[in-house]
Amino acid sequence: MDMKSGRLHRLAVLALFVLACEAVGFIGSIFTLQSIPGWYSTLIKPSFTPPDWLFAPVWVALYALMGVAAYIIRSHASDPGVRKDRVCAALNMFGLQLVLNALWTAVFFGLRSPLLGLLVILLLIIAIALTMWRFHSIDRRACLLLVPYIVWVCFATLLNFYIFALNP
Repeated sequence: MDMKSGRLHRLAVLALFVLACEAVGFIGSIFTLQSIPGWYSTLIKPSFTPPDWLFAPVWVALYALMGVAAYIIRSHASDPGVRKDRVCAALNMFGLQLVLNALWTAVFFGLRSPLLGLLVILLLIIAIALTMWRFHSIDRRACLLLVPYIVWVCFATLLNFYIFALNP
């Protein structure tokens, strides 16, 4: 493969990783958009709840960072100094946290269950932390790209908790 086609291949793989993560966000938005005008707008929320318009751009940016982080890890699959099973395990953990991410949206907004949402989002935090740990052992940059994500999910957990507590 020449340099130009190699670069195009890498860009295509990067785009696929980012688009896969954005697709998870799109799937989640199906549940969210149905619940925001009705159910979610009627909930009592804590005073620190961001405006509704802020969530979409934040998530788009976070999914893009997640895709880049996963791409960085995938790019190490052919490195002689990195065991392929470590790359595979890291990407499997990444996939698990993506599934939990989508599941939270389906449970919280789709099932309209702040309690079950809280349980899923706590599992999500654990999965993100484990993903970051695995990523860090392969490439520190990939781990650092997930820092805004785990911070936002911790904040979302706090919101989820308060929504659960304020809406018996």
